[in-house]
Amino acid sequence: MKTVNILIDHINVNVPEGTTILEAAKKVGVSIPTLCYHPDQKVKANCRICLVEVKGSKGLNTACSTTVWDGMEILTNSKMARDARKTVLELILANHPQDCLSCIRNGSCELQKLTNEFGLNKISFDNVVERKAKDNTNPSIVRDSSKCIKCNRCVEACNEVQTVGAIYNSHRSYEYNITTAFDMPLEESTCIYCGQCSLVCPVGAIYEKSDIDKVWAALDNPDMHVVVQTAPAVRVSLGEEFGDGRGGIVTGKMVAALSRLGFNKVFDTDFTADLTILEEGTEFIGRVQNGGTLPMITSCSPGWINFIEKFYPECLPHLSSCKSPQQMFGALAKTYYAEKAGISPDKIFVVSIMPCTAKKYECTREEMRSSGYQDVDVVLTTRELARMIKQAGISFDSLEEEEYDDPFGITTGAGAIFGATGGVMEAALRTVYEVLTKETLQNIDFVAVRGLTGIKEATVNINGMDVKVAVANGIKNARLVLEKIKSGECDYKFIEVMCCPGGCIGGGGQPVGTTNKDRECRICSTYEVDKSMPLRKSHESPAVKAIYEEYLEKPNSHKSHHLLHTHYVDRKNK
Repeated sequence: MKTVNILIDHINVNVPEGTTILEAAKKVGVSIPTLCYHPDQKVKANCRICLVEVKGSKGLNTACSTTVWDGMEILTNSKMARDARKTVLELILANHPQDCLSCIRNGSCELQKLTNEFGLNKISFDNVVERKAKDNTNPSIVRDSSKCIKCNRCVEACNEVQTVGAIYNSHRSYEYNITTAFDMPLEESTCIYCGQCSLVCPVGAIYEKSDIDKVWAALDNPDMHVVVQTAPAVRVSLGEEFGDGRGGIVTGKMVAALSRLGFNKVFDTDFTADLTILEEGTEFIGRVQNGGTLPMITSCSPGWINFIEKFYPECLPHLSSCKSPQQMFGALAKTYYAEKAGISPDKIFVVSIMPCTAKKYECTREEMRSSGYQDVDVVLTTRELARMIKQAGISFDSLEEEEYDDPFGITTGAGAIFGATGGVMEAALRTVYEVLTKETLQNIDFVAVRGLTGIKEATVNINGMDVKVAVANGIKNARLVLEKIKSGECDYKFIEVMCCPGGCIGGGGQPVGTTNKDRECRICSTYEVDKSMPLRKSHESPAVKAIYEEYLEKPNSHKSHHLLHTHYVDRKNK
């Protein structure tokens, strides 16, 4: 690879040809400020915060978009560059509410961070922000357009990463805006509530709807028995909110924190992830043996369900009828657990801790009441749980690790890997293979379906039949798979779709600023959890066996279908 020699702030550095000034500066320990730049997105160069001085250039250059050339001399901290950046920042602030103390992103806002770093105590321009009403029309996402700095990160996440097109830029010049089609509420748009826009937003313009107060009210009510479930992906991301570093496994501390918050029981969603494998695996076997609709597609990701209902309703017969593990848990908490604990279902309040904003919508769906009550009462994201822990004054780092409560605390590694893209498929293959062949699977690590690749394929020979499977990472890749199904070109038997890139570990409710490097670290940690488990196959879980013996009879029984399965509907016209 050809390299070039350049000078950055009088320091010699040799970098590959085609490197940007921003990337080259990092090589010599220089951090150039940015706002529109995101490491996993295209270069936009529209915020102008990263301006630098280049010898021989008439004006200043944007560091994020300007590539270096041999002999280039760059000053990142000249008076001209500092003054220009300061003016740009002041102009942005002049169109910003500046209500930092009451903003949900206080302390994690990139604009606030830059203002602090620049030492801006006052701005030279009048504050001319246009106050707009918040879009609070749906259960998952809030849009506060008054705070939008028009960086276009959310536009790329929605249109190019997820191909949903719920939000886009409109108009020109001073009327330039980021909005939905015809300025309609998100509830009426094509939004699937995945929250990927909120992960990349540098300010508080898009964020999850907070349900923390509802949970505090339930915890403060002596008449309510409040139980909580935690998704597999939360244990490898929550620590980041407390400075634990990327992908730290904090399962025991998380359980301890939830106990301190006052939950009567702390349960693991991994239990119903294992249960999902038995139900979904049995359903798949039935379709193969009885000529059912193939390929069968997983149904545990609510953002994905929203997408197929709105964009490809003609493909709904391919979906598994299984509820997500979250909803299976809720149904069992208000039936099986209620009976076992001797508590009236109307006195049980179920809280989910999820990495996902779409889960907030999922729990409100009309179909999710098979227990006779709303199966799950409230969903909190990883970010919201971190806020609750901080509100309670709990020192997360100093907590002694605790174990989950029974009966929903005994789980397997197969349940844990639900949090990573490819994990549901791998967990299913571990079980389906052994159930069909009656043989022990020698190598249970299906590495081919792991990782951040867009569409991963594998072929597994089961009883002499080649079963071709696929994993679609994110909605953009799910769209490609669905188009193959529609055209009749699809030869897969079983497909996993996870709405968010990386799977749940990259969900819209995870710590803001999540990047692909964060996703990779969380995925590695997820498989560490799997390897550390004494049981790594869902069908070997004694807790799962017990619930079938005591209550559900067998996978796909009439009772199981009533409580653990559902149906999905055409929402395209709506």
